[in-house]
Amino acid sequence: MKKIVVALAGTALLVAAAVVYTVSARHDADATPAAQLTLGPGQLLFRDTATGRIGAVPLADTGKKPQLSGLKCDRFAVAKQTAVCLAVQPGTLPAVTDVLVLDDHLAVRHTESLPGTPSRARVSPDGKRVYWTLFVTGDSYAETGFSTRAGLYEVDTGRLVKTIEELPVFVDDKRYFAADANYWGITFAPDGNRFYATLGSKGKTYLVEADYKRYRGKALRENVECPSLSPDATRVAFKKKVGDGVWRLSVLDLKTLRETELAEQQSVDDQALWQDDHTVLYGRDNAVWAVPADGSGAPRKLAESAASPAVTG
Repeated sequence: MKKIVVALAGTALLVAAAVVYTVSARHDADATPAAQLTLGPGQLLFRDTATGRIGAVPLADTGKKPQLSGLKCDRFAVAKQTAVCLAVQPGTLPAVTDVLVLDDHLAVRHTESLPGTPSRARVSPDGKRVYWTLFVTGDSYAETGFSTRAGLYEVDTGRLVKTIEELPVFVDDKRYFAADANYWGITFAPDGNRFYATLGSKGKTYLVEADYKRYRGKALRENVECPSLSPDATRVAFKKKVGDGVWRLSVLDLKTLRETELAEQQSVDDQALWQDDHTVLYGRDNAVWAVPADGSGAPRKLAESAASPAVTG
């Protein structure tokens, strides 16, 4: 039985943007070949919002003019020698997204075509899994007509999990059952087994900690969306809803569950990315920003006309 989600504020806007700006993973003839843009260390990669192409600048000199490849994506992520590109197929109604698994030269290793429009994308720290969230339409229970599907692909084995919506989850030590249970924003630990995601149901969101091998999870706390696990696996950066369509970027200590609001005062509707254990990156207002992870300092703009940041180690 399909699960139904009560769509949260901002979902319709994100879906509309994805539908209006549909780009393919084809290479532009007038752009730098994707093979010339590699996953070498010390880079900030991102989606150029003017063209949809994937670009790169040195992390040490983000003001430098970016090198743009011919690869076009709606969402992009990297880890180790693996990248993932989510790209809507032009002209498909209902929308279909190509999930492109890429090597260290951004050459396509594997493609999955799935219903929906891109929302989030990530690669596990070991580069062995790619995962995504797509907006889908047609679920009759969804109040706005939109719901989500979060899935993953095992790079080494070729195993595809189209959706994790059957993941057994315990809330307050009781198995949670609800027709509208829905998941998004997957993030894996370095061990490749422990992962976190958002569970949305009945107007609430929960941070879920899950065991991939045992395939079960538990809710840690409410009001956590789009978690992103720190490199040392001790904290989660997330967006906390503070009003209708307004989210505050925060960090949660997983041992104490102590929350720290970051210095970014503007609403951030993105799945943040850790540059390192001390710095969080995110997209806002058509640019990529950085902010200290301890709540100090101030936001710093890294790249204009940019979204979906990724860093190479």
